[in-house]
Amino acid sequence: MRPAAPPPTEFNFAQHLIASNAGRPDKTALVDDAGSLQYGSLADQIRRFAGGLQAMGLKREERVLLLMHDCSDWVVAFLGALYAGVVPVAVNTLLTAEDYAFMLRNSRAQAALVSGALLPTLQSALDLVKTEVRQVVVSRPTGALAQGQFNMADFVAQNNPVLPALTLADEPAFWLYSSGSTGQPKGTVHSQGNLYWTAALYGQGVLNLQESDTVFSAAKLFFAYGLGNALTFPLSVGATVVLMAERPTPQATFKRLVDHQPTVFYGAPTGYGGMLANPELPAKSQVALRLCSSAGEALPRDIAERWSAHFGCDIIDGIGSTEMLHVFLSNRPGDVRYGTTGKAVPGYEVQLRNEDGSVVTGANEIGDLYIQGPSSALMYWNNREKSRDTFQGVWTKSGDKYTRDPDGYYTYAGRNDDMLKVSGIYVSPFEVESTLVQHPAVLEAAVIGKEDTDGLTKTKAFIVLKAGQSLTQDEVKAFVKERLAPYKYPRFIEFVAELPKTATGKIQRFRLRDLEKAQ
Repeated sequence: MRPAAPPPTEFNFAQHLIASNAGRPDKTALVDDAGSLQYGSLADQIRRFAGGLQAMGLKREERVLLLMHDCSDWVVAFLGALYAGVVPVAVNTLLTAEDYAFMLRNSRAQAALVSGALLPTLQSALDLVKTEVRQVVVSRPTGALAQGQFNMADFVAQNNPVLPALTLADEPAFWLYSSGSTGQPKGTVHSQGNLYWTAALYGQGVLNLQESDTVFSAAKLFFAYGLGNALTFPLSVGATVVLMAERPTPQATFKRLVDHQPTVFYGAPTGYGGMLANPELPAKSQVALRLCSSAGEALPRDIAERWSAHFGCDIIDGIGSTEMLHVFLSNRPGDVRYGTTGKAVPGYEVQLRNEDGSVVTGANEIGDLYIQGPSSALMYWNNREKSRDTFQGVWTKSGDKYTRDPDGYYTYAGRNDDMLKVSGIYVSPFEVESTLVQHPAVLEAAVIGKEDTDGLTKTKAFIVLKAGQSLTQDEVKAFVKERLAPYKYPRFIEFVAELPKTATGKIQRFRLRDLEKAQ
């Protein structure tokens, strides 16, 4: 594959998408719960939304909070802000008013773009903080609006289209907050050019998305993975996107897979496992899938193999991060090795390092994963210490541990904070979890360290069983002992109804550790 050419120095990603799709004005770009939007209308709405932001008095590089459920308005608001040179701060829709109050303070947002259903929560956040927010644009309001609040449909219709801001490829364009799987979220600042690079290197270079594709992402737009899946990648090639406002339950996901016949589906391992366990799983003949993608956490081999056997298409498992914007290490069509995360996406370089910073040279040795590539974030906002620790010259520290086999395939070993030393040997929680979920009665599992009566660290497993299933602790231990080295089996086992997770489906092991300490 020919290396992607870099974007020009002066570059506005929203204008880039508009220009790329100028020849297909009548092609359907977006399909959501309310209807569809064609590429020509999308371009017009982006220009008008940008004009509305300028009319509100927003200036270049000022921030606006973007708190919306997935729909065409989300795409218009995000790209309209980029087009105007205003910086959208896209945030998780499942948080509390206190969380949004923190993000409003941290970002110094001058305005807010919000779904009508989320307006009460936003208002509670605004009441908690002395904020600089002057005006609120409401997508699909559910009731009468107060002074300073605008119906987005009217806001778009009543403002004139404008020319794009003359932004730079390296200019701060948007923020995403880290998902908080390891604690306090951080405002991660990305450039206009970063969106271009992820689309070129992964969306086109690995997934080979085409104009003929229809894509559907269970991962939401506020998540870095979902932003690429359902906006950056498909709109870069003129494909059609299916958007869903509701939570990606198995039933909701099945409905979109059957009704809209997407050819590419993006999910997370937890979602794939839940769908396979659901009795309403569609037959292969009911869907049109040619390819599936997984990220957010490592994909267990058992789940991948069962999905592939059922639907006849591969799941391309990869790892990305908020800091790198999307996937940088991945399996790829025609080169899938389930149980691994594949190899570096062309255009990126990865490296494993020991605790002393030296490069790991041996096969199957655990090391800290570092990435070099063009989509790395600029910084964490107002957090110099964390920025310097993560963004080290051309390298970005991932916070993950990996191994590399003799063939060059990388296998996930866990987050740095999650790794355990048992009997003086590193144990990957993910390896134990992947073994546990192979049991036909187990739906999900999470593993942490727990001190025994002698003060020594041993593994403890929290297990969620499938509906109607039962297991004893002895049966669990025997199952793992048959498959892993003896020191890795869980000495402590607790059956639970659910596991704590982020809104993007990542297991929050730190919360399990905190609960364990509190007992």
